Amino acid sequence: MGTLLHFKDIYTEAFENCKPNFVVILLKAYSVFCVLMLTMAFYAFIYRVATGFEF
Repeated sequence: MGTLLHFKDIYTEAFENCKPNFVVILLKAYSVFCVLMLTMAFYAFIYRVATGFEF
């Protein structure tokens, strides 16, 4: 749990003093998009491993 809190602190600290608000919103949306893409990639890999797909 400490690792997740550390990542949260890094994430919030990165956007503390950014002035153009639209850039901050764009970067936050992009980070959420990247997390979704990584989650889908991990899911696809685990699904292929679990169903016996030959690589």
